[in-house]
Amino acid sequence: MEKELTDESAGHEHHHHHQHSHHSEKIKTNLTSRLNRIEGQIRGIKGLIEKDTYCDDVLNQIASVQSALNSVGKLLLENHMKSCIVQKIQSGEHGAIDELLTTINKLMK
Repeated sequence: MEKELTDESAGHEHHHHHQHSHHSEKIKTNLTSRLNRIEGQIRGIKGLIEKDTYCDDVLNQIASVQSALNSVGKLLLENHMKSCIVQKIQSGEHGAIDELLTTINKLMK
C-alpha cells in the first residue's frame, strides 16, 4: 500500500511518503476485505441517521466500526513491525523506532 500525501499529512515534515510496503497477497486480501466491510458499515450508519434511527443504536454501530478499524490498524502494525521495521533496523536505520513510536502514538489517540 502506497502512502499518499493527503492535505492532513502535507504539513508534517515526514520523509517516508515515497516508501512502499510489500504485503503478501494474503495480507492485502485480508486488509481489503476488512476495509470493504467497514466501508459498508459506515454506509449503513449514514442510512440509519437518514432514517432517524434511535441514537443509541447508531452509537453502537459507530463503536463497532471503531473496533473493526482498530483491528485493521493492529494487523497492519504487526506486519509493519515484523517486516519493514525489522529490515530498517537490520540495515542500520535506527530512526525507524522513532517513526514507529510516532505512528503508535497516533493510533492510540
